[in-house]
Amino acid sequence: MLDDKITITHEVTPLTMAVLSKKDDEGTTNAIVLEEKKEYTVHTTPTKMIDEACKFFGSSLKGRLEGTKDISRITHKAPIAIDPSSGMYFFPTASPSNTECSWIAHSHVKDIHSIGKTKTEVIFKNGRRIIVNVSYGSMMNQLQRTAQFRYSLDTRMKILKATIENKKKEKE
Repeated sequence: MLDDKITITHEVTPLTMAVLSKKDDEGTTNAIVLEEKKEYTVHTTPTKMIDEACKFFGSSLKGRLEGTKDISRITHKAPIAIDPSSGMYFFPTASPSNTECSWIAHSHVKDIHSIGKTKTEVIFKNGRRIIVNVSYGSMMNQLQRTAQFRYSLDTRMKILKATIENKKKEKE
């Protein structure tokens, strides 16, 4: 039974396309949350928001990163599955310890384009476009690594599900 006291103020959901880092006039890092139909600012870092989202689904960012490392051997700027059952896979644009790190939802990315040597335009499936301070090569690498991680984790989950179903049938 769910606890009636759970309060969610700023939740990362399957509708979240990105959690972007932006400094305000005082130099404080905030999170700009882009969803399919709205955008809002949260007075915390993007990485803290991602950590809270992981905790909501029973882990932590550290735990998700360790899981990614065990499955795919990716150790730097590793993608994570916040909640694989709902397709919530995100990848960082920089080291999560960097205050300029933003997080992009893999399932919402339609395409990316190079903007010079150090910037990339991200085009989301809903037509929204953003520019991130990350090279095209680095963004392509992040997209590909996230796709490979997602495939590996999904395959593991399907095998486990099939194994459970087969054991149930054997008992019948």
